[in-house]
Amino acid sequence: MSLEIPKTVAIIMDGNGRWAKAKGLPRTAGHKQGATNVRDIALACNEIGIKKLILYAFSTENWKRPEEEVGFLCKLPGVFFNMFIKELMEKNIRVTFAGELNRFPQDTQDVINKAVSMTENNTGLELCLAINYGSRRELLLGIQKYASEVAQGLRENDLEEDEMSKYLMVEEEVDLMIRTSGEQRISNYLLWQIAYAELIFTPVAWPDFDKKELERCISEYQKRDRRFGGLTS
Repeated sequence: MSLEIPKTVAIIMDGNGRWAKAKGLPRTAGHKQGATNVRDIALACNEIGIKKLILYAFSTENWKRPEEEVGFLCKLPGVFFNMFIKELMEKNIRVTFAGELNRFPQDTQDVINKAVSMTENNTGLELCLAINYGSRRELLLGIQKYASEVAQGLRENDLEEDEMSKYLMVEEEVDLMIRTSGEQRISNYLLWQIAYAELIFTPVAWPDFDKKELERCISEYQKRDRRFGGLTS
């Protein structure tokens, strides 16, 4: 057991639609509330001392959803950053992203890139949005990049395991992965990075996931014996 705060936390923000349905609201209302909750949890992580928070905001599979819902999700980054970018700056939070932005409308790309640029010198929490992200796609692109470097003679065909992260969209190993709303699967999220992460599945839907529930998850994490394949002392 350790009282260490996890350095890198990843969250699958699940349950927005079900949260809205339970309240008799359209699914988009759940997504809007979920976006607002990103602000609350980012501020909480910054206060707690977490170094990096990676949020699964939009997966490569989310394009299969109804066109109206996808259109709304594409607009959410603009709504979020227009409301909260000033506060993120004040709290010294740095925004980054993982994924392929080029499939999004240009105004969505612009608002995300602007947030990244505005906050690039901040030194507090790194808030990383996984957007149009899928881990299999990430691994495929990384392997293709490595193979291209070898083919061009830029490096030898000698890739070691500890170098692989350099070819990925997220280099850090995840300490704690949380999925909200009761589902217990990984859903193509950070497959390489969570090799030794502690996994916690909470029944709380993302719009209701608050600082208290975050702290409960961290407390559970601190009770785990992280052996990384070894033995306890």
